Amino acid sequence: MQLSNNPLNKGIEKQLSEMMYGILAELRTPEEVKMVLGDVLTEGERVAILKRLGIAVYLDKGRNYEDIKNNIKVSSATIASVAENLGNSGWQEMIKRIKAEEWANEWSNKIAKGIRRILPR
Repeated sequence: MQLSNNPLNKGIEKQLSEMMYGILAELRTPEEVKMVLGDVLTEGERVAILKRLGIAVYLDKGRNYEDIKNNIKVSSATIASVAENLGNSGWQEMIKRIKAEEWANEWSNKIAKGIRRILPR
């Protein structure tokens, strides 16, 4: 992924950022987000974002750098970069949502298992 050295005009950058965030906020389903980001991001950009998310999840679960490097195939520098920013509100929002989803899935499975035990077959 090559980033241009030519800076974007700050006013234009602000307008484009507002447009992009507004569009993303209006998408209703994961499929719509996948479609839009699939067209907007290169494969390398998409994988870089996914790897950073994986690093954040692993760090939040207490995994060590070596484990993260081996499983996600990233450098210590990338892990350190994510770790440095993990306390920021954006990362915290993502981690909170991931934990909520994990909790909901865990309890859904427990409830389903309990219902199967008490219902006649």
